[in-house]
Amino acid sequence: MKNQIRRFDRSGSFFPTFFNFVNDDVFNPFVNGDLPATNVSENEKAFSIELSVPGFNKEDIKIEIEKEILRISAESKVENEEKDDNNKILRREFKQSSFIRSFTIPENIDTENISASQVNGILQITLPKQMKTIEDKVKKIAIS
Repeated sequence: MKNQIRRFDRSGSFFPTFFNFVNDDVFNPFVNGDLPATNVSENEKAFSIELSVPGFNKEDIKIEIEKEILRISAESKVENEEKDDNNKILRREFKQSSFIRSFTIPENIDTENISASQVNGILQITLPKQMKTIEDKVKKIAIS
């Protein structure tokens, strides 16, 4: 089975809806669509999330899991200042960026082995699936 992009369906279909996007807009200053572009794909072994995060260093980014919520947040602050020979400020510019993206993850994620990397402005998060067989979910009850 190839990697495939999964469309998200909140209608409660039989298949697990991976990454229901949790609405953080109340707390997010980037309500007008300035959230990082996100790709989510799936194969037999894992789900993969890619976020476009140019301008953020890996030290600026925080990835957390609380219960079934995966939260990715980042904050970056850059200040530039030009002074003349008398140490008088001629120009001061600053830029502050932040975002929060949250996803509901399915129960079959191996949360102990989630990995992340950042290369060329792309944050790649790999969420491996737990490889349990159906027998693992069957509980046998002894008759006394």
